[in-house]
Order: sequence, then C-alpha cells, then structure tokens
Amino acid sequence: MSCTFQLLVSRTDFCHGRFLLVLSRQSLLLRTLSSGPQLSRSLQESYRLLQLPDEGHSSPVQVKEAYLRLAKLYHPDSGAPTSDAVLFARVEEAYRAVLAHQSKTKQPDGGKEVDDEESRGTALAHRQYLSYEGVGSGTPSQRERQYRQVRVDRASEQVLNYRQREHERAAAAEGALVERDMRQRSRKIKITQAVERLVEDLIQESMARGDFRNLSGAGKPLNKFEHNPYADPMTHNLNRILIDNGYQPPWVVTHRDIRETTAHIRKRLLEGRARLSDPMSPKESSQWEQLCASVEEELVKLNKMVDNYNLVVPMLKMQMVHFSLSREIERAVKGAHQRRLEQQREREKERERRKEDKKRANALTKTKNTKQGLMSWMKSLRWLKL
Repeated sequence: MSCTFQLLVSRTDFCHGRFLLVLSRQSLLLRTLSSGPQLSRSLQESYRLLQLPDEGHSSPVQVKEAYLRLAKLYHPDSGAPTSDAVLFARVEEAYRAVLAHQSKTKQPDGGKEVDDEESRGTALAHRQYLSYEGVGSGTPSQRERQYRQVRVDRASEQVLNYRQREHERAAAAEGALVERDMRQRSRKIKITQAVERLVEDLIQESMARGDFRNLSGAGKPLNKFEHNPYADPMTHNLNRILIDNGYQPPWVVTHRDIRETTAHIRKRLLEGRARLSDPMSPKESSQWEQLCASVEEELVKLNKMVDNYNLVVPMLKMQMVHFSLSREIERAVKGAHQRRLEQQREREKERERRKEDKKRANALTKTKNTKQGLMSWMKSLRWLKL
C-alpha cells in the first residue's frame, strides 16, 4: 500500500515537472519572437564586410550593388591596384550569406521549416544545387572548380565555332576567287584559240597564194634535232623561236640586273674609298658616311630583287643570299688598299724605269762625246801630218 502511494506521488511529480518544462519552452519562444530575430556574429560580420548601412532593412538590390562595387575593387582579374583574391573570396562568401539570410526572413514559413530542419541537424538535399547553374557535385569549392571548367569548355566551344564560321566564310570567298580565275582563264584560252585559228587561216591563205615558195631551203628536211634526238619537237621549236627573237626567262633577266647593280655599287664604293686618304680626316669621314648611307638604300632595293629572283629561280642551288653593307664596305676597303699598293708598285716601277732610261741616255751621251773627241783628235793629227 505504501509502495503504490509512493509510485503515484512520483508520477505526479514527473508530470508536473514535464508541464513546467513545456511552459518554460513556450515562454522562451514567446520571448524570442517578441524580441525579434537576433543576427549571429558571422552574419553581422558579413553585413559589415559588404558595407551595408542597415542589417535588417537592406534590400536585395542594395546588397547586389554593394557586392558589385566591392567585386570591381578586389576581383583578381579586374586589373585594379586594390585587387586581392583572398578579400574577394571573403566578400563573395559574405554576399551569399546575406542573400541566404534575406531569403529566410522574407519567407517566414519556409524559414521556419529550414530552422526546424537545421535544428534537427539536416539540410535540404537540393539547396546546394541552386547555385553554379546546377553544375557539379561535392563540396562548394569542388562545385565551383567544376563550374569554372564547364565555363572554360563552353568558351572553347564558342571559339571553335567562331573559327569554323570564319573558315567557312574564307572558303566561300576563296571559292568565289577560284571561280573568277577559272572564268578569266577560260576566256584567255578562248581568245588564244581564236588567235591561233586566225593565224592558221592567214598562213593557209598565204600558202595558197604562193607567198612561201621563194624561201631558202624549201623542200629540204629540217636539221633541228641534230644535237639532241630525244628532245620534244614542239618544245624545241618554241625555245628556238623564243631564242631567235631575243626572249629570256624572267629569272635570267633578274639575275643579270642583280649582277649589274652589284657591280655598280661595288665600283662606286671602291672609287669613293680610293679617293680618300687612309687615315681619313673628319671631312673625309663625313663624305664616306654619306656615301655609305646612299649605298645602303641601294642595297635595300637590291635585296628585294634578290627575293624576287629566289622565288622564280628554277633550282634551289641557284638561289642567292642578301647583300650586307658591312661586307661590301669591308670589300671596298680591302680593294682600295690593294689598289693603293698596286699604284705604289707602279710608281716604283716607273721611277726605276726612268732611272734606267736616264742611265742609258747618259751612257749614250758619254759614248757619243768620246767618239766625237776621238774623231776630232784624229782630224787634228791628220792636219799636223799635212
């Protein structure tokens, strides 16, 4: 009987304590609701980092403007002197936190459900996929890297598409040019064939009139393949006609022009250096510099001719290298020095020759004087005898 009474008393006390606990929880909830939402320290730091004037009454537009303003200052790719990757990451994190807080405060029912979920230690499974266009999986940092890679792939694909379009446009333009060239070529061929038919008709008319009967060698075989019996008759005839009329291939003419221009430039440098003394005076140095400057301009034109020659020359071993001003100047200096030595040797030879001529003349004069003296002595002796 006493045990049953103690059990009833204990159950009564337990119910009373549970009722007091419920009352205390309700009073705490009412006190929280009445006092308004309390911001956490990290959220306050986020508002302070975004430089927002009022934490509770900032609109999403103001939050976005603050984020954009700070992003222009601290983004690593902005090129501004205040760019900082770490500070930009903090600003971006604060911006996301403020947006999440505003979305909770504007939807009280949803916020309550989310608070309930967070109080139980779980989160909605789809909330992490609301950013980065739903791309990627894993932690936010991993999803951010995956999203950047997706953007890089998109940009690469857009670049490839742009290049493909440009290539197609260029191919279309090239096709139009090729078609135009084909039309022009066909027109030239038609004109050439018309001229050939006209020439053939004129030849036949002249043969019918007998204009070719008085030609030398009429009725005799042609000896045009004596040197090479394996040559193509048409090619040989064409080459012979071109040679007889003074025709030369373009690369031969260009090579001749290069040789003549090179000889003229070298002669000009050699004569200009030979006119100056070996240790040049300041005035002669200025004259030599002016001559080298004018020769340099001529060498530029000559090198352009060399480029054109290398493009049309039939064999690779026949190509030429560019002419250098330093090499030509060195060549002219050596040539002038050699010319001075040759002139000095010629002067010495001329001096020796004059000396020999003078000695020979003196010897002849002395011999002549001796003969004259002997003759006079013989004459005087004869007169004495008489």
